[in-house]
Amino acid sequence: MTNSLEKQLFSSAAGAQWQEMGVHHHHGICLPLFSLHSKNSCGIGEYSDLLPLIDWCHDLGLDIIQLLPLNDTGLGNSPYSALSAFALNPLHLSLSRLPQIEQVSKYADRLKILQKENQTDRVNYDRIRDLRYTLLQEYIPLIYPEISQTQEYKLFISNNLWLKSYALFKSIKEVLKWRDWKKWPISLKSPSLQHYQELLADFKNEINFHITIQYFCYKQFEEVKKKASKNKVLIKGDLPILISRDSADVWHHRNYFLMHLSAGAPPDMYVKEGQDWGFPAYDWKELAKDKYAFWKERLRLASHLYHLYRIDHIVGFFRIWTIPQKHLPTEGAFLPADEETWIEHGKKIMEMMLHSAPILPIGEDLGVVPETVKKCLRSLGICGTKMMRWERRWESDGKFIPLCEYPPESMTTVSTHDSDTLQLWWKHFPNEAKLYSEFKGWDYKPILSLDRQAHILHDSHHSGSLFHINLLQEYLALFPELVSSNPGDERINIPGKILPTNWTYRFRPSVEELIAHKELQRKFKKILQPI
Repeated sequence: MTNSLEKQLFSSAAGAQWQEMGVHHHHGICLPLFSLHSKNSCGIGEYSDLLPLIDWCHDLGLDIIQLLPLNDTGLGNSPYSALSAFALNPLHLSLSRLPQIEQVSKYADRLKILQKENQTDRVNYDRIRDLRYTLLQEYIPLIYPEISQTQEYKLFISNNLWLKSYALFKSIKEVLKWRDWKKWPISLKSPSLQHYQELLADFKNEINFHITIQYFCYKQFEEVKKKASKNKVLIKGDLPILISRDSADVWHHRNYFLMHLSAGAPPDMYVKEGQDWGFPAYDWKELAKDKYAFWKERLRLASHLYHLYRIDHIVGFFRIWTIPQKHLPTEGAFLPADEETWIEHGKKIMEMMLHSAPILPIGEDLGVVPETVKKCLRSLGICGTKMMRWERRWESDGKFIPLCEYPPESMTTVSTHDSDTLQLWWKHFPNEAKLYSEFKGWDYKPILSLDRQAHILHDSHHSGSLFHINLLQEYLALFPELVSSNPGDERINIPGKILPTNWTYRFRPSVEELIAHKELQRKFKKILQPI
């Protein structure tokens, strides 16, 4: 990299983060943790399944593992609709690595039952959640008397003030059969300060149960980050901008949210009726009164877990489409309403985030994003995202932009968890595939060959961007035995639709099979090699 680029990035608002990262090319894979399975995992990917992948990535020359959000989703499946902005998902707790877990009755038999769930084509959340939870209900009371007296456990509680409100919220949810908090009795929905303290005492055992689970979740993920740091592999987290309306955070801090408004998206060429995501919009004025304490705590925890992070829907910090309750998305409006204030509004929040966390953000700025917003992000030193199929000269001839013209402060990818994979894109959008074939000087063929897919992946790792990250299954697809015979099964999520396949995707090979696949290793190394 040139000295002028370093000077430019080091002098930006994100300068400290760039100096920590280093201005050079980074290559990585993106994966949902729930999609992994190993010989030790219990029906779903676990935090410790990342440990061998760190060694594997290091050997391949990859230095980033990007994850989808890891927050507790309660009874839901979507990692972008969390029960808490702070709590990690207990579903990913590595059960076999818990201290003295063998004391649980019939532990070995229960483990075998759970590990059989690894063989299913998709993640069965309900069954896995029930089996794992039943085991933890017996385990935590056994270990709590000893663990709770340790200095490490006490420090974990004192350093994380969100724990008690989260644990109380979840405890009440369980007693009331997971009823939405807005339908709770008024004494629980809006407890007085005195009654809140009484509830903490009444639910003491349940609260200790949930806090202890969080203690083990954080402890296991700290081990992941520690090993990653040692191997010079960066863990990239994902911070969803919005929080579920039925969450501990909205219940406990509802003054931070505009409860009468839902965030969504305006009508566009893809969804003519617009979108209502159901999440409450932020009341940024109230957040500012508390000096953005809510977001600063999120960022503090992110810095503890990750080396860098993805900011979901980054344009939403500048302006977000809001819909009044019981209204259609087409009846919504942008907030702030005055377009002239968008840049000032978003820049202030971005600078707060940069000053609050030592880790570099990478913005998800796909879709319709005003050029003024993208210009502001570049001036701050915040990377944007370049999904190759969408990088075209839309305002002129519509042709694809040469990859060498991608700005360095960006991340190149061929697909996302919300999009078609390369194989599906080529199949579903033949006109775009023809245009891309013309761009590459290829004769168009209706089926994307494995050689051409490898060529596209190679291109993605040699663009002008400083970051190059693709979904793991894009590489697995180069070997038919590693993916489903139906390319549609390799998609993670279809936005805007409630489908049983959303967020249940599981990699065909286990972690052990993945690491042992020599041809995959050779293919990775070839893709990463410059021309």
